[in-house]
Amino acid sequence: MGAPSALPLLLLFACCWAPGGANLSQDDSQPWTSDETVVAGGTVVLKCQVKDHEDSSLQWSNPAQQTLYFGEKRALRDNRIQLVSSTPHELSISISNVALADEGEYTCSIFTMPVRTAKSLVTVLGIPQKPIITGYKSSLREKETATLHCQSSGSKPAAQLTWRKGDQELRGEPTRIQEDPNGKTFTVSSSVTFQVTREDDGANIVCSVNHESLKGADRSTSQRIEVLYTPTVMIRPDPPHPREGQKLLLHCEGRGNPVPQQYLWEKEGSVPPLKMTQESALIFPFLNKSDSGTYGCTATSNMGSYKAYFTLNVNDPSPVPSSSSTYHAIIGGIVAFIVFLLLILLIFLGHYLIRHKGQRCEGCNQRTWEEVGRSAKDRQEEAGCRKALQRLPQLLEVSEKEKMPPAPSVPTL
Repeated sequence: MGAPSALPLLLLFACCWAPGGANLSQDDSQPWTSDETVVAGGTVVLKCQVKDHEDSSLQWSNPAQQTLYFGEKRALRDNRIQLVSSTPHELSISISNVALADEGEYTCSIFTMPVRTAKSLVTVLGIPQKPIITGYKSSLREKETATLHCQSSGSKPAAQLTWRKGDQELRGEPTRIQEDPNGKTFTVSSSVTFQVTREDDGANIVCSVNHESLKGADRSTSQRIEVLYTPTVMIRPDPPHPREGQKLLLHCEGRGNPVPQQYLWEKEGSVPPLKMTQESALIFPFLNKSDSGTYGCTATSNMGSYKAYFTLNVNDPSPVPSSSSTYHAIIGGIVAFIVFLLLILLIFLGHYLIRHKGQRCEGCNQRTWEEVGRSAKDRQEEAGCRKALQRLPQLLEVSEKEKMPPAPSVPTL
């Protein structure tokens, strides 16, 4: 092999001792960038900036030191890598559909004397797969212990697993971590053990995976469990307060898993049992006082039996209202309704008259004053007639006096 070339050393010596070079600031010509974190399958943007470019172009290289872009020129034929911005002071590129293999240190270079570089560490997060729950095979009996296992692979860094039952958190074993064959991602697993009760019948046991790549999104799997337990019974009367002469149904309401298949009715002091059937109700077509007593209902399923009691007290028959009182009540209701309608009619009529009174007066003011004038004149004429009639006898009396001859005078002695 030949001796190494001395040209780079000479160029470096010339740059350091050049008169203009002594005034250059290394900070101004030093490029800078930043570390980036991206989720696998996402897009990352790499930005490189420099203050004093010294008439040189910026360049991006991948972790394998392959040139991606030199200024505006694409160097590597990878359609995932695109130019975002290229100026003398900035070179930005984007990488889409990022894979785990794209993780590493990317280099931004500017070919001054000497060449200056900046590093950008790209971290690719592996998204964990949907967790898988195993260990549940068949129905569990009340008070049995259940153990479930949960596993999720493909996370980077390793994810964490949590358990819950409905809204209640379950304390499982610490998450176990195992490196995947690709050497980049991890498989995590966890187990939980708990004792089941009848309240757990139909409950969902949920395993959730927590990882920064999910950004708060829920990624979980649920397992519904079935719990077998002995039945419980409650007796409900219909109607609630039975009276003599009524029809009564005593409902024996059984609850359990499986549901009760058989019901047995008994009355204390009565032999044999009253009823043994798949129907849960005991029927009394016509109650009487002799039906009073304590009744028991036994519900039976494959998981066992349960018995409940109910004390029946038959009340006296309710009084039946007479036909006359009913008739009077109907008549009274009709009368009250008619009075109510009349009151409403009067109220509306009063409002109507009040609203239209002013309108009628405004239109007839002139006519009213004319009629008042004529009435006054008529009254004056009527008063004159009355006075004439009152004086008529006096006038007649005077006229008669004037017609009579004067009485003869008697001579005095």
